[in-house]
Formats: sequence, C-alpha cells, structure tokens
Amino acid sequence: MEKKESMAMKKPDTISDTTFETIPQIFNKAVAQNGPRVALRTKNLGVWHDISWDEYHNKAKKVGCALVSLGFEKGDAACIIGDNSIEWVLADMGIQGVGGISVGVYATNAWQQVEYVVNHCDAKFLFAENEEQLDKWLMFRKNVPLLKKIIIWDTKGLTAFKDPMVMTFDELLEQGSKKDKEQPTLFEEMQAQVKPDDLAMIIYTSGTTGPPKGAMLTHKNATWMAGAVESIIKIYKTDNVLSFLPLCHVFERLFTVFIHLKFAYTVNFVEKPDTVIQNMMEVSPTVGYAVPRIWEKYYSNIMIKMADATWIKRFVFNTALKIGKKRADFIMDSKPVNPFLNIFYFFAWFAVFRKLKERLGFENIRVAISGAAPISKDVLHFFQSIGMNLIEGYGQTEGTGVTTLSPENKTKFGTVGIVLKGIDIKIAEDGEILVKSPGVFKGYYKSDEATAETIVDGWLLTGDVGEIDKDGFLTITDRKKDIIVTAGGKNITPQYIENKLKASIYINDAVVIGDQRKFLSCLIMIDEDNVVKFAQDNKIQFSTYKDLTMSEEVIKLIDKEVKQVNTTLARVENIRKFTILPKRLYEEDGEVTPTMKIKRKFVNEAFKDIIEAMY
Repeated sequence: MEKKESMAMKKPDTISDTTFETIPQIFNKAVAQNGPRVALRTKNLGVWHDISWDEYHNKAKKVGCALVSLGFEKGDAACIIGDNSIEWVLADMGIQGVGGISVGVYATNAWQQVEYVVNHCDAKFLFAENEEQLDKWLMFRKNVPLLKKIIIWDTKGLTAFKDPMVMTFDELLEQGSKKDKEQPTLFEEMQAQVKPDDLAMIIYTSGTTGPPKGAMLTHKNATWMAGAVESIIKIYKTDNVLSFLPLCHVFERLFTVFIHLKFAYTVNFVEKPDTVIQNMMEVSPTVGYAVPRIWEKYYSNIMIKMADATWIKRFVFNTALKIGKKRADFIMDSKPVNPFLNIFYFFAWFAVFRKLKERLGFENIRVAISGAAPISKDVLHFFQSIGMNLIEGYGQTEGTGVTTLSPENKTKFGTVGIVLKGIDIKIAEDGEILVKSPGVFKGYYKSDEATAETIVDGWLLTGDVGEIDKDGFLTITDRKKDIIVTAGGKNITPQYIENKLKASIYINDAVVIGDQRKFLSCLIMIDEDNVVKFAQDNKIQFSTYKDLTMSEEVIKLIDKEVKQVNTTLARVENIRKFTILPKRLYEEDGEVTPTMKIKRKFVNEAFKDIIEAMY
C-alpha cells in the first residue's frame, strides 16, 4: 500500500524494550505509593464504600492465587461478563497478575454471542455477575468443554442453586486466602514472570461488519498508553472519575484500569446503568468521559427543559448562551478574549452556567472527553460555551484506544485533536489514516489473515479517512468503507452529513443512503424524548412509537430539520428523501453496538424495503 510521506505527523520517540512495564508492575507501584488511600468506591444500599489500594491489591492477589489453585496457568484466558463493579476489576487484576489473558464480554450480549467469545478465546474460567449471566452459560454449557469454573459475584436469587461447576466470588476469595497462606510468595512470583510483550487481554470489537474479532493487547500496549495520554491532558492523583461505560470496551478500560493504575486517582462505580445521572451528581467527577450519545442526550435534555421554562428564564439562558458561544469562538481560535466579553461571561456563568453544571454534576469537571464515535461539533460548542471543557479524541481498540486528543486549552471544532507523544501518523494516498506506535496491537486472535490486512509494515491501517491541517489537528472525514459513490460518480462522505443531522434535538441518529444511486436519501431515528414533547405540546395523538413516527406533523418537523441541514451542504450532498424508522433500534437486535454506533450494513439490509421505496 502506498503512503503519502509528506503528510506524516511526529516521529515516534525511540524507546528501548527495557523501559516498558507490565500491568502488575504499575499496579504494585501504585499500591506501594498509595496503600491506605482510596482506590475504588462503590455504592451499596444507598451508601458509598471505599476500597483502599492495599485492599484492592490484597483481594486481586487472592483471586490470582485461587485461579492457580484451580488449575489456571500462565497464558490461559478467563472471561468476565457483568456491569462495572469492584469484582470486575478484581477479576481483571487477578487474571493478569498470574500471567493470564483477561477477556471482557458485554453484559448485554445474547447467550449465543457469549458462547462465541468464550469458545473463541479458549476461556478456562468465566466470571459472571448474576443469575441473568449464569442463565446464558446454562444455555451453552455443553458446548464449552474447556471451561473449568463459573464464578458468580452477585448471588441474589441463587441461594438454592447448586452446581459443581459454579462457585461464588466469596468462595473464590476464601480459596485464594488459603492458597496464599500455603505459598506466600506465589502471586509475586507469578507477577514477576509476566513480560511486557505478553498478551494481557483480548478485546472483542463490536462487529459492525461481521462476527467480532479479538484484538490482542499486550502489557506493553496498555502501560505505554496509560502514560502517553498525559502528553495531551494532565492527570492528577486527586482526580475522580465515574465508571459506567462497558468495561470490556477499550475506552472505559483505559480510565478504570490502565490510566488509573498509572496515576492512582479514585474510580467510582455507578450503582447500575440507569443511575448514571444520579451518581454523576453525587460523585461530581473531575475528569469526565463518555460516548457521543451520552453528551448528546445531556444536551437534548437541557434544551427540552429550557423549552418548558418561563419566558424570563428562557431569555436569560439564551442571552447567557450567546455570550458563552462568542467567548468559546475566541478561545477555540486561540484568540485573546475581549475583556468586556469576559466580564459579561462572568455574569452569565454566575447566573446560569454555574447552577446548570451543579445540577448535572459537572461543576468539578476539569476536562471531559468524547470518544468511540463522531460527535456533532454543535454539541461540543454548546458545552464549551457553558464553561465545560469537552474535547474530542480519536482512536481504536487496535491502537489501545487513543491516537489523538484535543489539548485542554485548545480545541478546534470539527477536529479530533493532535497526536499523542510517541505516535507516528500519516495519510495514505487514498486518504486512509495510518498509525504506528507502541500502542499498536499484536493482531487478531486466531486470524492471521485479518491481522495481515490491518498491520502493514508496522503501520496500523485504521480504515478511517482523514486529513491533517497546518497546526497538526486531525479531521476524520469518514470510514473508508462507508464512502458513497453516486450514480453520477460523485464521492460523498455520509458521516459528515449524518453529524449535521444529529445536531438537531429531534434527530437521534441518521444513516445516509446513496451508493450507486441518482440522489441521496436518509433513514432517520428520532430523539424520542424531544419528539414526544413536541407531540404533547402540539396535541398530536399517538398510542405507539410507530404511530408517532408516522404522524404527519412529526414528518413535517423532521422535514424542516433536514431542509435546514441541506442549506449548509453542496447540492450533490442534499438529502432529497428521508424515512423515519418506525421502530427503536436495539443492541439486542444487532442493530447498534454497545457504544451506540449503528451497524450500517445490518440496518441497510434490515430496512432494504424502506430504502427501495424512497427510490
């Protein structure tokens, strides 16, 4: 594959192999330096409980010792399925501490998907959260002969359940304590055997184009990336984060595990997935991170509440927002802010933004990151305007999560920031972004062919198309495989148009259609909360979600939004026809990934009749 050398950004620093560390090494350093300090916090029965670094290490040690006593060997794999919790990371550290391979499985996966991962990675053990996850194993237990034990950490509803293959997490800790007393140096000896190039984990990609592939990340990948992030944003021991994205995704694993071990801040686990907003207010983190859909939902909720406010409140909010946007424009362009504008902004902050951020739990956030998918620059602009430093990052599992980040003091709307120190990035002749760094993964598990297609001459072929500006900021224009070529031979980047559509508070997502077609059309997924509010305000009758999407008034509402976007696009990029999808999209149905990215190929196939009807 030819590559355009002139567009290279930053050569990687020369680093000897001896400077790389393992996950057990950075874990042990964090424990030695911060023993009694709080490492993890979890909420149980309405009360937050602290776990010190010493306790974290002691319990992880027991997990590792117990696994060894049950026949686990260096290089074996163990799966973990469940929502974010203390037990999840204890299992993770215990597995990796004895030289094992940790494999996360999405808690929302159907049993067939769980069976695929467990079988594919040759797992010897399965850590499962509760009865729901245990039931999945019961569906395929006869098809996974390599599994030795299932370990359950939430036993509610399972007190009468007995099976020789199943044990509780408490029983595992007891067994580990016994083994540790018999062999006091076992865990340390096993940790010492782990090398930087050893496989630490397999992270299964979302599978937007087929069966998920297992990306192999080494200890070197993880520990190097943990330190590299600080070349763009500062991380402090006093920081707090809220852990709520799936831990088997590299984005959450970075902040809850890799970076946490490196910088020793405090990780707070949400009670459950639907208490994120409440827990956010309680914790008030200093570093925030989420996928775009979360930030878009916050933005949408703010706008819908303001629409219900009194006219005086709306006037004050809109005036403050105008001031905030003007100030944000100056800051984003690296221009000095007019002193008078700063004075006006102070009053806007004091009267509006300060209280707004407190109600959201954002008042202490120093920097917030959006990643894993593209975000509308209008949403970024909004949060910057209210004084929250929301920046965008870019990366993929195969590069251990991060390639570029926007600096805290300089964000260019529409870009995903500058390259991390130690990463080399360049643009190929066809526009594809190529990456080389110590964070590039080892390859796909059991798939030499896919590995060879993804890593060429040491370069990671990202599959994303982008460009680099004169200041070194990277812009992602689209996925290479998603670029549309119309019947007239015009190349269209659908992601650019979709992001503009998603900026509307009434549009949750969009899929632009048009490959080999005479014009572009679009499938629209409405923002249910805002459209329902619109329907109630306008006395539109509906009984089901499908009724709502087929309402003439709702179709006119979305048509107005689409036409507004069309005015900002070239004529060839205009959406000529659209259809509102008559059903919600669910991860369980295979329509979206766990990070809420639409599976374009699946949607195109599932709704092909609707698409054809538009042509």
